Amino acid sequence: MVQFIHAVLHQALENAVRWNLVSRNVAKLVSLPRVERYEAQTLTVEQARQLLEEARGSRIEVMILVALNTGMRRGELSALRWDDIDFENGLIFVRRTVNYVGGYGFVETEPKTKSSRRKIAVSGKLLEALKVHREQQGQMRLRAGEKWHEQGLVFCNRHGKFLFPEVVLKQFHTLLARAGLPEMRFHDLRHTMATMLLESDVHPKKVQERLGHSSIAITMDTYSHVHPSMHQDVARKLDDLFEK
Repeated sequence: MVQFIHAVLHQALENAVRWNLVSRNVAKLVSLPRVERYEAQTLTVEQARQLLEEARGSRIEVMILVALNTGMRRGELSALRWDDIDFENGLIFVRRTVNYVGGYGFVETEPKTKSSRRKIAVSGKLLEALKVHREQQGQMRLRAGEKWHEQGLVFCNRHGKFLFPEVVLKQFHTLLARAGLPEMRFHDLRHTMATMLLESDVHPKKVQERLGHSSIAITMDTYSHVHPSMHQDVARKLDDLFEK
């Protein structure tokens, strides 16, 4: 949080210097605290199946399913609309994200980088699950009646509005506990998908594009721990080359 606040102030003061409002950017003199890198908690394939089984019938079942299949961020899932899904060609378009700002409300913006604005190919099974979810949402709309606020959201509350992050997280942690799985962030489902793909020898470039990383270097750096055996593979290949 301190680093985030500093980044905002630094940029504001940079603009002030550029506009001759101040003589220098004093934020450059600050010594920032060191931030320990968060180690993502990922699920194995079997654990992911356990979670999906436990989530069956819950309000966030399909949201978890989409997260595990696409690697979309929670904010991207919360902002997803039915118009963003191409059922005919099996594509999901990530066009926006939404966050809740205390004292202000929900703020919807474009994805943070150009690469985050992407299209993701999805399977027929996932599309079928989304179709069933849409039918169930239609029933929920009828029950809500005049209280329904149509926003076209795929994942919404009982009145068609944005889901509060705390509500999603509370339900998610409840499902994890019931399934006997370790506590984790919802964002770790994104890490879980990436880890599964890399361990299945999917090319890192394809994983990068699915995640919406701005460069493959970010993907490789983030998931460098996934393939400890890769170094041994390199060593063996070099041995083979020199033997020949």
